[in-house]
Amino acid sequence: MPDRGSGPSGPRMRVGRPSRRSRTLLMTLGVLAVLGMAFVMFAGFWTDWLWFRSVKYSTVFTTTLWTRVGLFAVFGLLMAGAVGLNMWLAHRLRPPLSAMSMEQQSLDRYRMSIAPYKKWLLLGIAALVGMVAGASAAGQWKTWLMYVNGVPFGRKDPQFKLDVSFYTFDLPWYRFLLGFGFAAVILSVIAAVVVHYLYGGLRVTSPGARATAAATGHLSVLLGLFVTLKAVAYWLDRYGLAVKSSDFKAADNWTGLRYVDANAYLPAKTILVAIAAICAVLFFATLWRRTWQLPVIGFGLMVLSAILIGGLYPAIVQKFQVQPNEQAKEAPYVEKNIKATRDAYGIDGSDVKDYPGVPQTDDKAKLRQAAGTTASIRILDPNIVSPAFQQLQQVKGYYAFPSTLAVDRYSAQDTVIGLRELNISGIPKNNWINDHFKYTHGYGVVAAKGTSVDSQGAPDFTQSDLPSKGMFGTDFEQRIYYGERTTQYSIVGGPQKELDYSDDKGEKETSYRGDSGVSLDNPVNRAAYALAFSEPQILYSGAIGDGSRILYNRTPKERVEAVAPWLTIDGAPYPAVIDGRVKWIVDAYTTTNGYPYASRTTLGQSTADSLTNSQRAVVAQENQVNYIRNSVKATVDAYDGTVSLYQWDAEDPVLKTWMKAFPGTVKARSEISKPLMDHLRYPQDLFKVQRELLTRYHVTDPQTFLSGSEAWAVPDDPTTKAGTAVPPYYLSMKMPGQTEKDQVFSLTTTFTPNERDNLSAFMAVNADPGTPDYGKIRILKLPTSKPVDGPKQVQSKFQSEPKIAESIRLLRGGDSEVEYGNLLAVPLEGGMLYVEPVYVRSAGLKYPLLRKVLVTYGGQTAFEDTLDKALNVVFGAEAPTTPVNPPPGEGTVTPPTAQDPTVKAALADAQKAVEEADKAMKAGDWAAYGKAQSDLQAALKRAIDAEAKQSAPKPAG
Repeated sequence: MPDRGSGPSGPRMRVGRPSRRSRTLLMTLGVLAVLGMAFVMFAGFWTDWLWFRSVKYSTVFTTTLWTRVGLFAVFGLLMAGAVGLNMWLAHRLRPPLSAMSMEQQSLDRYRMSIAPYKKWLLLGIAALVGMVAGASAAGQWKTWLMYVNGVPFGRKDPQFKLDVSFYTFDLPWYRFLLGFGFAAVILSVIAAVVVHYLYGGLRVTSPGARATAAATGHLSVLLGLFVTLKAVAYWLDRYGLAVKSSDFKAADNWTGLRYVDANAYLPAKTILVAIAAICAVLFFATLWRRTWQLPVIGFGLMVLSAILIGGLYPAIVQKFQVQPNEQAKEAPYVEKNIKATRDAYGIDGSDVKDYPGVPQTDDKAKLRQAAGTTASIRILDPNIVSPAFQQLQQVKGYYAFPSTLAVDRYSAQDTVIGLRELNISGIPKNNWINDHFKYTHGYGVVAAKGTSVDSQGAPDFTQSDLPSKGMFGTDFEQRIYYGERTTQYSIVGGPQKELDYSDDKGEKETSYRGDSGVSLDNPVNRAAYALAFSEPQILYSGAIGDGSRILYNRTPKERVEAVAPWLTIDGAPYPAVIDGRVKWIVDAYTTTNGYPYASRTTLGQSTADSLTNSQRAVVAQENQVNYIRNSVKATVDAYDGTVSLYQWDAEDPVLKTWMKAFPGTVKARSEISKPLMDHLRYPQDLFKVQRELLTRYHVTDPQTFLSGSEAWAVPDDPTTKAGTAVPPYYLSMKMPGQTEKDQVFSLTTTFTPNERDNLSAFMAVNADPGTPDYGKIRILKLPTSKPVDGPKQVQSKFQSEPKIAESIRLLRGGDSEVEYGNLLAVPLEGGMLYVEPVYVRSAGLKYPLLRKVLVTYGGQTAFEDTLDKALNVVFGAEAPTTPVNPPPGEGTVTPPTAQDPTVKAALADAQKAVEEADKAMKAGDWAAYGKAQSDLQAALKRAIDAEAKQSAPKPAG
């Protein structure tokens, strides 16, 4: 038989180690993969650093980064050390192996399998829990910075007599430490139990003792630490009562101690501290007694005490002591809550006065004159006229205006203003070059008078066209690289030219020359941004070269939030032309939810109204706060994105704390220029939070507060069907009893009683920082015995009046749409004057025109073509002689009363010059506009000289 092993069997495959070339290739691929993953992680860090350095706020980045790293390292090591130490100790205290039970025989297989890897397993588990704990601690960077930099408030809570800073800055950090301690002890107990069981220190089914003496001692110490921490928690809970929210019929989100807290929960927590301390001693004593009997009894006593003393006893006190006489028992605590809440929200200085709500005079001429001097009634609604700006001033499809325009003041005149921003969806052809290189910015400012419209009912523009010209002139930087609609990144300044704007002569090109953005000159930056934006073309595109810079984080809100992450940003930045630049003005707030006794409010709910949309966002949707200050005014340059933060509230301890944490980031208030100061205003979102609180906290008497009989509500917007709150309105006006001689730029709103529609109060705050009473809240409280119509009732009467209803029906003819503008309320000579512009969007016309004005006062209603006509009808009297109104910026000159023919002729020429100036402005003929101004000045000078000559004393004799 042939040998099977000797015959030919063909070639045989030899399996061995890979060749050196293969090993080298695999190692190279592995190294490249590791480097690639490292660069991906590095890219996010690097681009953040570059951006913060570009906006000159690198200290914010480094302070935040090192604080996070420090917390991660310290608490990660502490957690890893605690768990690793207890695992090692449990292994060290393992019993010697002897005759093995079936349970131990089963465990022996696991012991043997992990024996070679014990050290690495211990290190791996410790490292894993350490990384998780470190990451959690790193998220507490704000809590840590507030703790180490906390500034005293100078006010003490009424219960424990501790400075408010203890609750806002210290207590949150103590609670974090306590929570970390609990987590470390619990994880250590779990790790120790597993190791003790694996190595025989704990037994479940084996005969004999269930735990060795060493395991008993080890676990008893850990449980003693747990109970000790529980004693500390009970102690901190005592102070937590001052910032605890609870359900209370007197107010939503009630915060602070009530009768049952002070007389039941507080003593109960103190008793539980002592019981927990005794229980902890019993656990520690197990080291010597080696028995669980006393600690278990002590722990059971603590649990039972927590149920009886901490739960049942307070319920009995509430049921049998508080409920039968609630108002008397709760009144002292309600008084503390009222005082703290009014202080925490800045409403403690509110001036509440009774107001009759009905006219106090029958003098029609006096009422008609007062209507012209009390308020500059704005009939141009910034929430409706945006389509008119869009259609009349958009110029190109790749421009757009915000859906809600801003109201500002220029030359003592309320002005509606908007920026012509880039609309990426309107670009003729979307591609990467067009979207990010060619179409990079908007262009121009458009503004219109707030108190008038042109003869067609369209906005009466004072700044218009492209390039923009008018009241601001043309000598200012009109390019808008940063705006509310500018959400995409752009790459500028390189070889690819940008579209500047288009006119009759064609497209004009430009190249960005600002200091903003991050340079893409080197390949590392390009690679990092290619990864960060998931856009590989950034890495190799020929459109990027020397001088190329990438602009991103371009909305004003994004930029301020990034450089000051400790601020809460107002939802409505607004633009202003200041010192030859367009700047976004952003209001920012410092907040906390740890102000003792002050009731909490949810910012998202308080700041939502009928204007809330994708561009007019609410503030911090879910944030609950019980302290807020408009402590910072910020600006963002629309051309180069420069962010400036100014300290506005110099007394705010929360801002002082953050300024210690981030020195040099906030400029002093004294650095605010006069032109910028002229355009600052009281912020809407703060006002809305305050008005929400004032629905209840205008009452300062505890008994009345508890009864709820004086509670108010913010009315729904009567001009919409959405059932959302009416927005506050900016208006230049003079409140009854206000000391200023002239009208003051104000923010106003109305209140109604709960679940009723009549008017209960009118509220206004002085919004002009150039006046001594800036921020002063004035409330006119109307009588309950003689109901006065509220906004909803006024709107209903407008629509139900037969003549008005018929007129509106005719306006709707031919598929036209009627839109109601802002319903403005103005206190006037004891009564309430309501004014509402009515717009019509005709079929085929894409924007609304002002067609009518509704006015009601003292039971009289008018529906006329102009505001003046409507006021004349309502009051039954003509307006007094109208002063000559020169163009914006020239002031107002009252004509002389003399009957001299020369004076009359000069005034006639002045009036003609005003009309010519208006025509020239609307036509965009600025040469004619300048000539009309010169004619006006000359005519006025002739009138003044003639008047002076006429009134000069004649020589004697």
